[in-house]
Amino acid sequence: MDFAEAAADTVETEARHRRAAEDGDAASMSVLGAVLLRRGDLDGAEPYLRAATAAGDRAAANNLGVLLHQRGYPDEAAGWWRVAAVAGSAAAAHALGRHHRERGDEPAAEYWLRQSAEQGHALGAYALADLMEHRGDAGSERWLRVAAEQGHREAAYRLARALERRADGDGGAEAAEETAEQWYRQAAARGHRRAALHLGVILEKRGEVKEAGRWYLTAAKEGESRAACALGFLLRDAGDEESAAVWWLRAAQDGDGNAANALGALHAARGEYQTAERWYRTATDAGDVNGAYNLGLLSAAQGRTAQAEQWYRRAAYAGHREAANALAILLLQAGDPHGAEPWFSKAAEAGSVDAAFNLGILHAGRGDDRTALGWYERAAAAGHTEAALQVGMARLRDGDEQEAERHLRCAAGGGSAEAAFRLATVLDARQSPPEPHTLGQPQTPKTECEEWYGRAAEQGHRRAQVRVGMLAAARGDVAEAARWYREAAEAGSRNGAFNLGLLLARDGNEREAALWWSRAARAGHGRAALRLALLAARRGELAEGRRWCARAVELGPAEVAERAARLSEALHQELTA
Repeated sequence: MDFAEAAADTVETEARHRRAAEDGDAASMSVLGAVLLRRGDLDGAEPYLRAATAAGDRAAANNLGVLLHQRGYPDEAAGWWRVAAVAGSAAAAHALGRHHRERGDEPAAEYWLRQSAEQGHALGAYALADLMEHRGDAGSERWLRVAAEQGHREAAYRLARALERRADGDGGAEAAEETAEQWYRQAAARGHRRAALHLGVILEKRGEVKEAGRWYLTAAKEGESRAACALGFLLRDAGDEESAAVWWLRAAQDGDGNAANALGALHAARGEYQTAERWYRTATDAGDVNGAYNLGLLSAAQGRTAQAEQWYRRAAYAGHREAANALAILLLQAGDPHGAEPWFSKAAEAGSVDAAFNLGILHAGRGDDRTALGWYERAAAAGHTEAALQVGMARLRDGDEQEAERHLRCAAGGGSAEAAFRLATVLDARQSPPEPHTLGQPQTPKTECEEWYGRAAEQGHRRAQVRVGMLAAARGDVAEAARWYREAAEAGSRNGAFNLGLLLARDGNEREAALWWSRAARAGHGRAALRLALLAARRGELAEGRRWCARAVELGPAEVAERAARLSEALHQELTA
């Protein structure tokens, strides 16, 4: 049936009811009154509804109440709703319950709404749930579910929200979370834009980015600015900054501070600082405290310290913990540690891990190691890598090797080269010295401590590089040893330069060995100076040999100084013979 046929059928049906109503048929009067009421023809509907109501039609009584309410006669409307509700009309009971709630009579409202809800009326069940939730009564969720099961989209959304809150309260109960998703889906499919947003969040968190993007898009097109902002972030992560900017702009213009901040960051990354500042100010004006913090970061990066402090303070006073930490750092750099400490404390108490670590540094600088350790432990417990390193080093000093190892493992796993090196030294001290490698024997596998030395070495830790070289040499891997000695030596390690010289000399390359020993000796390595003295003596360069002997005596250690002194005396005797 096409539109014209449907319209003709409607007209014919109305005409049939009108004829029956004129003949006194109460049911037709009720239907005709309802049709005219929906059309907005209150004058035409009222006589039919009154006549049908007088004949005992409860649907007409309910609709008469609706008509009178629209005319501005709520008390008379309530009277007819009561008549219909008593006669068993669930819709009238719902309307009467809403009327009593608007009047502040909650007991009466609950009575009639419950009558409606228990008859399976979706609007009644939702209104009852809303009333119970408002009063904090248990059981509201049950009625939200009744309404949602009948297709009420707002009930489905609020039920999902309630289940999600419960999941969060239970530490993320999976069953409740899955059920929440089901109801979000139902509400979103019926056009509920906030449900679409929340469904997108759940899916994105689960890694289902493509479907999350579809729901964000659905909500964003309906004017949900938070969904437009979230869609922007998905597009940015996918490498489409231009499309991301379009959605962030749309959200920012609707007052979303997070989107304005995102636009600010986008322009700042492009070097467009004036535009970035404008968007950060827009975010701040929208009530997003991150805007003030970002303005502080932008000002600090441009060397505008006074403005940075001003924006950090604004954000910090609003409770932004990282702004409080940044403000404290600024004050510390300006030579005001006493002004910095309260802001570090405020940030740390609000959960800033960096601030807790910075408090540790502050107290350590004052010699208050005990208080410093307490803050380091707090930061370490929250996953701060450098704090875990400091705790590990403190435990090593205290002789608590087990606790030291635990913290050093955390720090090393977090990427700290120093922690990896110190963990390796702890493990190294527990194992027996390696047997000297014999030519022709297979190379021994790497130990765990060597793996940690290697990790530190790869990050440029010079002492670790030297130790990896030593372990490789002991294992018989001369090429690997030479590589690491050279890495360390070129980075300025005197031990690396000395050991590289030993390997080169062993291979007969004394000339290059002498170059590395010279570098090591100039950097204060006594053994390198002694090697150079011996090399000069073999070549007959006696004066040069005595000069390096003198350097070796000066640098030590004692054993080296003693040997250098004896060699110097022998060279002197040859020179004067």
